[in-house]
Amino acid sequence: MNQGKYVFAQLIEFLSHNDFIRCVSKYKGNYKVKSFTCWHQFLYMMFGQLSNRDSLSDLIICLQSQQNKSYHLGMGKGTSKANLAKANEKRDYRIYEAFASILIAQVQKLAIPDVTTFDLPIDAPVYAIDATVIDLCLNVFWWGKFRKHKAAVKVHTMLDVKTNIPTFIYISGGAVHDVNALDYFPIEAGSFYVMDKGYIDFRRLYRMHVAGAFFIMRPRDNLKFVRLSSRQVDKSTGIKCDQTIRLKNYKVSLDYPEIIRRIKYYDSDIEMEFVFISNNFEITALEIARLYKYRWTVETFFKWIKQHLKVKTFWGYSFNAVKTQIYIAMITYLLVALVKHQLKLKQTQYEILQILSISLLCKIPLLELFSNSYPQYVKEQSCNQLVLFS
Repeated sequence: MNQGKYVFAQLIEFLSHNDFIRCVSKYKGNYKVKSFTCWHQFLYMMFGQLSNRDSLSDLIICLQSQQNKSYHLGMGKGTSKANLAKANEKRDYRIYEAFASILIAQVQKLAIPDVTTFDLPIDAPVYAIDATVIDLCLNVFWWGKFRKHKAAVKVHTMLDVKTNIPTFIYISGGAVHDVNALDYFPIEAGSFYVMDKGYIDFRRLYRMHVAGAFFIMRPRDNLKFVRLSSRQVDKSTGIKCDQTIRLKNYKVSLDYPEIIRRIKYYDSDIEMEFVFISNNFEITALEIARLYKYRWTVETFFKWIKQHLKVKTFWGYSFNAVKTQIYIAMITYLLVALVKHQLKLKQTQYEILQILSISLLCKIPLLELFSNSYPQYVKEQSCNQLVLFS
């Protein structure tokens, strides 16, 4: 069906152009634009992500050398580095933020929980929340001051640990505290949210509790509380205590007036003791301790995107350009996940991305490209070949 189409053009068919146009219309992205539209800008930036280009100059040079293919790739008549840079600086990043949200919903419907990585008998969604810091040069990115001589942006992410799909992304300056991102994350009743100490704010946690969601996190060492009761535990599992407590500090108790579950767990593998707090009293104490371990999936996700996508070096200097590039990188990640699930590919997302990076300008059907039986039309050197130089 895709015979004669470039691999990149086949990939783009997985994205809804109509949904993208609605996002562009909402934020007037094509206002007074004659030829180089937001769609063209998006395809250029995505091509750079998939082909692992190092800079804007690198991307433009490579595409200009293949200018005769631009039309068939969906990129129009081509553009210059100045035009692409200007588009990244001026066109509203919210276009790509909104399109990423649409793509997240599509991928979530297709993604199947990985039983090899999540083995707890919990049917409710489980989300890991954390933020990663991306360092910037303060002299260039002056708007992102983070330390005295340092600039940065933060990517706050809510990751579905069962499918490894980011369900919400919020980008802020480096100086914004992690806990402030809780005001933007969507809260689903019945879901579990696993967080670290940086998100301790009992007023926000109580808002989550009222919404019917469950949090699991580690408290700060100076937490003051009154023990109301204790449940019997099997200490051979590592659980040292399972308590019902109430916050003691007057101001904090006003922010969170309900009871809280406090669990102490000893991990014999690393010989460390952990304390967890949660507002869930239904699942076992051991399940709460094991759920917290899945918080590290979001750390693995951050490591993956920093290694395999362009989110550490930026192709624009304004906050808008940086956000645009990060959101398009996330869309690229989601597109690879969408292709993997729709085509039921056996390869990992890393392997798919590596194969795509050298195949974007090939005319091979995608299913054939990812088939292990794909024939290699290369003449191997015969063992009887005469040696020219001995």
